[in-house]
Amino acid sequence: MPSAISGDSRIRTNIPAENAYNALTASSNNIALRQLRLSTGKRINSAADDVSGYITSRALQARNGALKAALNSAGDAKNVTSIAQDALDQISSLVTQIKDAAATASSGALGTDEKVALAKGAYRLAQQIQFITDSTVFGGKQLLQGNFTGEWVTGYYANNQLMKISIDLTTSNPDFNVDGIFDLNATNEASAIRGTLTGAATSFAGVAGLNLEDLNEVSASNLGIFNNVGATSAITQTISSLAMAIDNINKVASYLGGIEVRINAQENVLKSQITNYKAAISRIEDADVATEQMELIKSQFLQQASLVSLAQANQNPQQFLQLFR
Repeated sequence: MPSAISGDSRIRTNIPAENAYNALTASSNNIALRQLRLSTGKRINSAADDVSGYITSRALQARNGALKAALNSAGDAKNVTSIAQDALDQISSLVTQIKDAAATASSGALGTDEKVALAKGAYRLAQQIQFITDSTVFGGKQLLQGNFTGEWVTGYYANNQLMKISIDLTTSNPDFNVDGIFDLNATNEASAIRGTLTGAATSFAGVAGLNLEDLNEVSASNLGIFNNVGATSAITQTISSLAMAIDNINKVASYLGGIEVRINAQENVLKSQITNYKAAISRIEDADVATEQMELIKSQFLQQASLVSLAQANQNPQQFLQLFR
């Protein structure tokens, strides 16, 4: 703290001038500090500005960066659910059309040729189902061939342990709520639409005995699964199996829908947390422009006053030189 010492009649040490010079230096440094804060917009430009605030703001920035990465990861997970759901919706629609064709073929008004035509048309739809199954890919991985599973980091504990959301599209996932094994694809590519072998019977969409490739076996001499003879006719069983397949496909889509709802909720949480962290960082680190501008003007006034005082203090020793004249 400077003291108002006149120095009496001493001319070798000009204390008032030194006090004025120190005040000038202090005001100049304060001006430089305020100009730095106003130009960068930051109150803390180095650890020396606020030691504890520097540590806190850097920790918050690190956490916020991780949350942004988690938000991107949640977006990737939602892409998977959206792509798979869209494919399943299309497959469900195609299976419904196949079921409608089977229902139409059950009419006694149709002849053999009409039933064969319906079966061949339905088989083309089955081929499209296989095409959709094989072409539903994300990140270089097949989504609907019964072996896809993935985990996405969507959050972090305080100790930085990972919090994950899993998507399980393997055939044995009990969350599908489908009896038996759910599969839209076969291990044998030559007969892919047959589905997975379950004992001696084939299955499609978790329905044992349902083999969409049988549609291609329907002919004028053998109506096969479009045969409508007897109370437990093949076409009745086919319609029933197709209805079960549609239900199972929709259950898998619902499973994915539930995960997407959770991901949407997590995205909202992450966005809010990121915003709140930014607010906390801003409160600690950012400069208050109005306050800094006010302090700058005050320091500029003090600087001018110190210059005047220094000039006056430098004139003081000259009055004592009059004693030598």
